[in-house]
Amino acid sequence: EVQLVESGGGLVQPGGSLRLSCAASGFTFSSYGMSWVRQAPGKGLEWVSSIHSGGGGTTYASSVKGRFTISRDNAKNTLYLQMNSLKPEDTAVYYCRWGDNRGQGTQVTVSS
Repeated sequence: EVQLVESGGGLVQPGGSLRLSCAASGFTFSSYGMSWVRQAPGKGLEWVSSIHSGGGGTTYASSVKGRFTISRDNAKNTLYLQMNSLKPEDTAVYYCRWGDNRGQGTQVTVSS
């Protein structure tokens, strides 16, 4: 059974940082690319970032490029998203995604 468990969200002030984690199980994590997506209140899913299986190739949405960094530890079956210089518009539930699978999400709220 595929499981994706996100953690690390919370309330942070504008300009702050958070590091999200996603623990994966039930598939060969090191063989697949992974992504982060988010859903803001009242909006649809938005792709945020993706990373190749080996971690060597990363892509970002223009809205987060230069502020967010995706990474992975294949030995720990864990995906990360380092988020810096957070803005109120980054407020959303963040999900890691593998194919059609995603976890329960972790809430990120950016507010003063």
